[in-house]
Amino acid sequence: MVAYGAGLRVSEVVALKVAHIDSQRMLLRVEQGKGQRDRCSMLSPRLLEVLRTWWRAVRSTEWLFPGWRVSAHLTPASLQQACRDAVERAGLRKRITVHSLRHSFATHLLENGTDIRVIQVLLGHRRIDTTARYTGVSKPLISQTQSPLDQLEARKRLGRKPKNKSKATP
Repeated sequence: MVAYGAGLRVSEVVALKVAHIDSQRMLLRVEQGKGQRDRCSMLSPRLLEVLRTWWRAVRSTEWLFPGWRVSAHLTPASLQQACRDAVERAGLRKRITVHSLRHSFATHLLENGTDIRVIQVLLGHRRIDTTARYTGVSKPLISQTQSPLDQLEARKRLGRKPKNKSKATP
């Protein structure tokens, strides 16, 4: 749920500490993510509720997802296996991984109108082209998008002049 709710990588999810949850500012702090960089990601009210319920059950003082060793967190492989087990129990045939939840996070943000540069920051990408690979756009959204050409025609029918920021004419 954290991979989808906050767009974190598998390694970032398992390395979350209880202290990384900032419920006042509704942020998750990611320390030493990919490229050894720190960043913040969003913390939705729903995710906060789920994490609080999880914490009450586990009562871990350091790691949000503790491993079997007291001083270590859950391993990425263990999280991937838990995801595979959940997919199998749900009877899903589609290949779903923890990383595909991160992709879905980015795609759904884009489809809901979030600026791609904001998505870039949330995912912790240095380059915008990396983010662009994550943000697949659904076919229904493409088919519902109005062409700028059609918007010009609609403005013409309403008697409005098209907004023209440049002085050049074609």
